[in-house]
Formats: sequence, structure tokens, C-alpha cells
Amino acid sequence: MPARPPSPFRIAIDLVILTIRQDRLHVLLIERGKEPFKGQPALPGGFVRAGEDLDDTAVRELAEETGIDGRRLYLEQVRTYGHPDRDPRGRIASVAYLAIAPDLPIPVAGTDAATARWAPVDDDLLSPGRLAFDHHVLLRDATDRARAKLEYSPLATEFCQELFTISDLRAVYEAVWGVRLDPRNFHRKVTGVDDFVVATKERRIPPTGRPAVLYRRGEASLLHPAMLRPGRDSGVRDA
Repeated sequence: MPARPPSPFRIAIDLVILTIRQDRLHVLLIERGKEPFKGQPALPGGFVRAGEDLDDTAVRELAEETGIDGRRLYLEQVRTYGHPDRDPRGRIASVAYLAIAPDLPIPVAGTDAATARWAPVDDDLLSPGRLAFDHHVLLRDATDRARAKLEYSPLATEFCQELFTISDLRAVYEAVWGVRLDPRNFHRKVTGVDDFVVATKERRIPPTGRPAVLYRRGEASLLHPAMLRPGRDSGVRDA
């Protein structure tokens, strides 16, 4: 059998942009303004230009399609998707990026998007056919990456402002994992992880109750001991 000729690829960048809004994990979606899948919700993204680095494409597409400055977001590659039938326009591989930041603004739709909005990440959104292309797979994989990394890395602090309370941090874990956590056990575990968070001399004074200590992120790149999800640490049901 003769060898098949190389298949020409176009490379796209798709962005899974996560933030916490109203105590729930949200993802940024656009309504596609062009075919294919015109009028359907999708992840923001676009094609890599000649001479452009992948990271630069991700930052540019964030600005063009949503008005968000990607240079201040946590950004990492999740994986590359290259199934032959994933895009009706031809052989297009997509490099998915996970982006995270706290308190992101209401997005502004760009040139290729009719509208842009924040949507709660739930089972319906992760179902086949809910998003254009195979974007439900990209969203699922990126969300799974974030949920897993909360266990062994300080990724949760990327959802917080520079200074935060332990309650703020607990709200991140609860939103991303979709669970309720015991406040006292959570505080004990977080402060028991070497250099995860560092207490400052500042306090947040709430309308009622006692002032809360403000923390900042420590220098740890890996959490030891890990912050295991409920049900994964010998049957203990809370963090």
C-alpha cells in the first residue's frame, strides 16, 4: 500500500477561561458570529498567525474576542486535539489553553463573536452538542485539570486576589470541586501545608463578626501534604 501524503494542518488556539462568580465556577463563552456553528456557544479562540508563538496567539485572541488582557492571567496548555473530523472546515488541530484569574469583568465580544458571556460550568454544559465543535471535550479536560491541580499545587490562589482570607480560598475549592467543606478542618489543612499560604499583618474587617487575617501565596510549587478532594483521603468526607 502506498504511503499516504502528509496532511496539511492549520493550528488553532482555544481558550478555557475560568473564574469564580457568585460562588460558582464559570467559563467564558462566545456566540459564534460566523459559520460553521454560527449562533452557537463556543470557547473563544482563533488561528495561529505566521511567525506567531502559541502563547502570543492565546493572549491576542483573548483581547480580540473578549477584551480581556491575557498578560495578567494564569495561562497553561492543556493538550492538543487533532481528530480528522473535529472541524468541518478541514484538518484543524486545536491547542487548548486553561486561563484563570479572579474577578474577571463582563467580557466584550470581538470581531468573530456576536456576544460573550460567563456561563456556570455544569453537567449540561459538558454534554455533547451543547457547545460548537468538540468544545465540550476541551472544557471537560481543562476543568478536570484545574480540579486535579487544586489537590497538589497552589493553583487555587490564582482564583484569589493578591491578599485573601482562608474563607476566600475555601470558597475556591468549594466552587471548583462542587462540594461543601468544613471550615475548621479546611483552615487546619491549609495552614498545615508547608509554605502554601503566608499570614500577613493585615486584617479584613467584615460588617459583622471578627476581623479575618489576610494571607498571600507562599513559595510552594507543590503542596505537601496534598489537599485531597472529599472521599479520596481514607474515607474522610471533608477537607
